[in-house]
Amino acid sequence: MRCAAGGAEEGNEVNSMKKYGFGVDVGGTTCKIGLFETTGTLLEKWEIPTDTSENGKYILDNVAKALKEKMTEKQIASEEVQGIGIGIPGPVDGDGEVSVCVNLGWGHVAVAKELSGKMYGIPVKAANDANVAALGEMWQGGGKGYQDVVMVTLGTGVGGGIIVGGKIVAGAHGAGGEIGHITMNPHETEVCGCGRKGCLEQYSSATGLARLARQALAESHETTVLDDVAEITAKAVFDAYKAGDKVAAGVVDKFAAVLGRGLSIVSCVADPEIFVIGGGVSKAGQPLLDAVQKVFKAETFAACREAKFALATLGNDAGIYGCVRLILE
Repeated sequence: MRCAAGGAEEGNEVNSMKKYGFGVDVGGTTCKIGLFETTGTLLEKWEIPTDTSENGKYILDNVAKALKEKMTEKQIASEEVQGIGIGIPGPVDGDGEVSVCVNLGWGHVAVAKELSGKMYGIPVKAANDANVAALGEMWQGGGKGYQDVVMVTLGTGVGGGIIVGGKIVAGAHGAGGEIGHITMNPHETEVCGCGRKGCLEQYSSATGLARLARQALAESHETTVLDDVAEITAKAVFDAYKAGDKVAAGVVDKFAAVLGRGLSIVSCVADPEIFVIGGGVSKAGQPLLDAVQKVFKAETFAACREAKFALATLGNDAGIYGCVRLILE
């Protein structure tokens, strides 16, 4: 059995799955870590601070220290660990290497190889954090039971992960699944965080929905409960929408039209069995799914029309679940 490219390699075939695996989801502020049984049972989870000082040079050292301490505490030998999966907030290539990760201060880092070297040679696999979240939802979350899954994370931006045949589609440069930067409006004048204009996330993220609402309030002469809201947020818009507010309904319709159309484009490329919607905006629940799916069905290619829509269920744990699923491949 081969480990991740870039990680350590076991000398002999492994005849049976080892008992334990670790998932590490590295964020700009904290690293979420999970100790799992390889059956998929989460035994324990905890966090450590992400030390981005000196261009993040201590991050992998700190992760290794935390893992070794847990192995000592639980009396787990390295021979009992199937592997370590690690999610990184940036593109990761097939060798488990990062060319640049601004959030961590990294330039080129051979993540899988370096962490394996710090961890007794235990095999390590590394992947983009959004991709491993999608893998986690496929394995034990909202996409469980399906092998062809697109996860869409609606938060400050729009993240995505594409799973085909149970495997992550990372692409040649590790940027597969960056659906938030599909151009939806070439006439947009405001600039997206990526430096371009008219990206999906400018309309269908939490910040994008709030932006649409502020635009609607500036243009509308109708009375709306949003006039009395101190801060326009995605939650405030959906609360007003559920209460039957007409202005909020118009905003949600525009939001859903852009997202549904964007996912119809994705469906023509990935043809998923199911879209799993997560992130803060997904707390709007079934009304969100209904609004988006209505547009999707009307606009997508006929052969893709029956794709299902579901809410993500693992929350912030999706990443650590996906990291462990990564090492089971």
